[in-house]
Amino acid sequence: MKPVSNQLDMFGTPSPVEADRRRPRVRDTPAPVDEAEMVRRLSETGRYRILTKLPHPVIAVDRRPGFPRIGVIVDTETTGLSYRLHEVIEFGGVAFGFTDEGEIGDVLEVYGGLQQPKTPITSEITDLTGITNDMVSGQALDIGAIERLIRSADLIIAHNAAFDRPFCELISPVFCDVPWACSNAEIGWAARGFEGSKLGYLVGQSGFFHDGHRAVDDCVALLEVLKAPTQGEGVSPFAALYLASLLSKAKIWAQYSPFETKDTLKARGYRWSDGTDGQPKSWWIEVPQADLEAELSFLRTDIYQRADIDPIVRILSAVDRFKA
Repeated sequence: MKPVSNQLDMFGTPSPVEADRRRPRVRDTPAPVDEAEMVRRLSETGRYRILTKLPHPVIAVDRRPGFPRIGVIVDTETTGLSYRLHEVIEFGGVAFGFTDEGEIGDVLEVYGGLQQPKTPITSEITDLTGITNDMVSGQALDIGAIERLIRSADLIIAHNAAFDRPFCELISPVFCDVPWACSNAEIGWAARGFEGSKLGYLVGQSGFFHDGHRAVDDCVALLEVLKAPTQGEGVSPFAALYLASLLSKAKIWAQYSPFETKDTLKARGYRWSDGTDGQPKSWWIEVPQADLEAELSFLRTDIYQRADIDPIVRILSAVDRFKA
């Protein structure tokens, strides 16, 4: 039998080494993280691209002088793609001041609201927008607030105005008689170094990220993209868009164009209308009014190969564009 004195005494005084082993370890408190320094170091490696979450809009308490005009970015979420068959379930609008040169000032007002449709929201639309039937139950848009917002505007901007305008006109006739601009169709994003014109591409390549497919969030995202400097152009995207909105355009329908010319038309920027919206069933394009004669010459020479063809032409101001 081993001597008792050699057994570990569980209740005795531990040795200095054992005491140190039992003593709770105190973790070193990490130094505060300098986010700006981290971003700088990662960016300088050339191996990382840092995206910043889009800021919440700060609404100006007092309107700054020097920005006399008002633009309103609008966005709708709907139960489907056809304004004839589907309904608006969310409307968002962000108003901001701007100058005659297209410089953007402060955010002046933000409106966002939900509306319960007559038919239930499908699972596909919920997956796309995040809007559920429970969220819209009993909800209605504040039409008075929307009309006040739009009546103050010198320009309404949507990223797909051909889609949003008809739905907005279902909300209120106030949308029918105001100038519209489309930040998707009327800005040359490719020339500014962007890989695509979808809002998600523009936001990401501008250095931001956001939770898309909610109306106000998309409006705020578009505002940041429009005022951000881009490569290859001397003015901001919004300045270019505003200046374009001041010019009349000619909408031309290449009706009865030969089928074999469809690829040529498409490559030149023509789009197809199937006639379901009350427009002619044909390829069509919008060009600056100053370019009308050159476009008609192209159609007569390259498409119809006849000098006596007179395609349907309609001259459009910003008030007329993007109507259904």
